[in-house]
Amino acid sequence: MFGLDAFHLARVQFAFTVSFHILFPAITIGLASYLAVLEGLWLKSKNPVWRSLYHFWLKIFAVNFGMGVVSGLVMAYQFGTNWSGFSQFAGSITGPLLTYEVLTAFFLEAGFLGVMLFGWTKVGPGLHFFSTCMVALGTLISTFWILASNSWMHTPQGFEIVNGQVIPVDWFAVIFNPSFPYRLLHMTIAAFLCSALFVGASAAWHLLKGNNTPAIRTMFSMALWMALIVAPIQAMIGDMHGLNTLEHQPAKIAAIEGHWENRPGEATPLLLFGLPDMEQERTRYGLAIPALGSLILTHSVDKQVPALKDFPKEDRPNSTIVFWSFRVMVAMGLLMMLLGVLSLWLRYKHRLYVSRPFHYFALWMGPAGLIALLAGWITTEVGRQPWVVYGFQRTIDAVSAHGELHMSLTLLAFFVVYSSVFGVGYAYIGSMIKKGPQPFDELPTQGTPARPLSAAREEFDTKENV
Repeated sequence: MFGLDAFHLARVQFAFTVSFHILFPAITIGLASYLAVLEGLWLKSKNPVWRSLYHFWLKIFAVNFGMGVVSGLVMAYQFGTNWSGFSQFAGSITGPLLTYEVLTAFFLEAGFLGVMLFGWTKVGPGLHFFSTCMVALGTLISTFWILASNSWMHTPQGFEIVNGQVIPVDWFAVIFNPSFPYRLLHMTIAAFLCSALFVGASAAWHLLKGNNTPAIRTMFSMALWMALIVAPIQAMIGDMHGLNTLEHQPAKIAAIEGHWENRPGEATPLLLFGLPDMEQERTRYGLAIPALGSLILTHSVDKQVPALKDFPKEDRPNSTIVFWSFRVMVAMGLLMMLLGVLSLWLRYKHRLYVSRPFHYFALWMGPAGLIALLAGWITTEVGRQPWVVYGFQRTIDAVSAHGELHMSLTLLAFFVVYSSVFGVGYAYIGSMIKKGPQPFDELPTQGTPARPLSAAREEFDTKENV
């Protein structure tokens, strides 16, 4: 299929399923915390706007959460079906870490999700708020364990290899491996930014349609405050993550920079743009700023950054891919900071809710967080190649022995099923967003529990209960 062998088809298949799945947890993590904030504000002030927003985003959260669980199960099975070599080699590490995620995060979420979704009129307000907080905590705990497992694959420690298999000897070292703190913070804040831009774009759409209600203005304002404050923090964490990567995965940094060789006594330039050529071992049409690469990556003007030619050809990541995926991520981050700064200026001018050009900008920025997240994931994972466990197991040794026909058919099946099922899910979420938050007086205080499917179109249900 497309001239790819079974090994590369397996990689494409896993990349496809991960790319679909990662979008749902990114929104879920941020929305869960957002819901906890909304309910807490309602309990404190009894302002009906907070309650209207809570019920509006609760339904979207529920659909997104369900799709995230379904898409995540497929990835777990792929470790055994497509990457049996990896499971056999490192299953004693990744298996327990994923089990801890199920026993802590998933059970916590499942235990309180029902109360959160259906208990508004069935339990007291304190218990309901506690349930919302527990679901939010569960999403963060899930992030903790997933990132611990993934980070260990990048910076493995706390183990020894016996008879070709990894044996854990220090679980603290396994979990808190050198890259884990940076990846955990970077991913969590990325999820908050994804959700903030998603919420902000939803509000901007309503403002452009003339729906200038207190609820719409409130969620627009909250989203922009988040972008203003959190986007610069994400940039600082990204810088620290880059320094950590330079220490532990220098070949990845060289590939990201499109940097092929160092000249004696010359600081490393920063390539803004260019076309890395893996065959010719050079970056064509490069636009470079002298010494800036050394300044950013080593915080000095004389230290050199490792170059791709310092590593054997078989150990070099694909610079053509990660060079541009990294720049897409950075570009999205700069646009997020611009969005936050412009919002602050418009607040000062009292034009935040009337500036249509800015509303269009906020609307177009809706997917920017998810685009940055996917670009960052591509940079991280492609930059790790050719290793699946960095420095210890190559990706080619981790794949299962499947034929090209088998991998082609399953990839095609995934494409058809995911596009149809999750495409419908995205469309349904869009229909709920278009309906917008209901005014407080339209939300009955008694009745049957809230159902996510009651929010899309009124003809689906003649009586909506909350």
